[in-house]
Amino acid sequence: MSLGEPEGYDGRLARPRRLGARLRPRAVAAAVCLVLGLALLTGALTGSRLSAGNGDGAARSAFTAAGELWHSVPVDRLFPPTLAGRGAGPGGADRTWTRVAVAPDSGCAGAFDPPLARALAPVGCARLLRATYTDATRSHVTTVGLLFTEGDAAAMSTLARRFEREELTGRADHVPMPYAARGTAAARFGPGQRASWTVSVLTDAPVVVYAVSGWADGRAVERPVPAGEALRTDAATATAQAGLGHEARGLADRVERRLRQRVGAATEPPE
Repeated sequence: MSLGEPEGYDGRLARPRRLGARLRPRAVAAAVCLVLGLALLTGALTGSRLSAGNGDGAARSAFTAAGELWHSVPVDRLFPPTLAGRGAGPGGADRTWTRVAVAPDSGCAGAFDPPLARALAPVGCARLLRATYTDATRSHVTTVGLLFTEGDAAAMSTLARRFEREELTGRADHVPMPYAARGTAAARFGPGQRASWTVSVLTDAPVVVYAVSGWADGRAVERPVPAGEALRTDAATATAQAGLGHEARGLADRVERRLRQRVGAATEPPE
C-alpha cells in the first residue's frame, strides 16, 4: 500500500492544493531579494567610503599644494605689480595699490613683535614672503606678508582657534613688522610708523596672511589700531579716518584671494 501526497486547502474556496507547491517559489524569491539587498547595501557602503576617501585626499592635496607655493609660483603671481581694490576704501571707494618693494624670501627672524612671534611659534616658519605697496596718492604704505608654516591641518586649526579665543589679532603687542626699502615711498616705514594691521590664520592651508599699514611721510603713531576696529563706521581715530584699516584689510584680502587661486590651479587635474 502506498500513501498519496497530502493535500492542503485554500481557505477561501476550500480547493485542495499540494503543500509546498507555492512555498518553493516564495522561498526562492525571498532569497533573491536578500542577495540583491545585500549587494546594494555593500555597494552603497563601498561607494560612500571611496567618496569620503577621495574628499579627504583632495583636501590633503590642496593643503600640501598650498604649502609648496612659495617656491613654485613666481612672485608676480602672489604679489602683482599692481592690485585693484574695487570698493576697498572708506565708503566703498575704489583703491589701486602699486608694489614698491619685494623682500627676499627668508625666515621669520625680526618679522614680528616678540609676543606675536611666540604665538606663531607652534606652527613653525618654513618661509616668509613680503611685499610693500603704496596707494595711488603715495601717502599710505602697506606691507603684506605670507608666512608659510610647518604646521599640519590640525596645528593650523588649533592656532586659529587660539587667535580667536584670545583675540590676538586685536592686541597692540601682536603687530607684524613693516618692510621698508630705500629709495621708495616706504623708505621711512619703520616699526614706529605702524598704524593698522590684520592677521589671518588659514585652516585650509599652512599659511598666515597679514598686512600692516602706515603713512608714507614717516609720521610716528602712538598706538596702532587693528583693522577690524579702524573699519567701524563710528571710528574717530586719525588712523581710521585716513582709511589705513581699509588699506591693511583690502591688501591682505586680495593677496589671500590670489593665494587660493594659485592653490586651485595647482590641484586641477591635467586635461
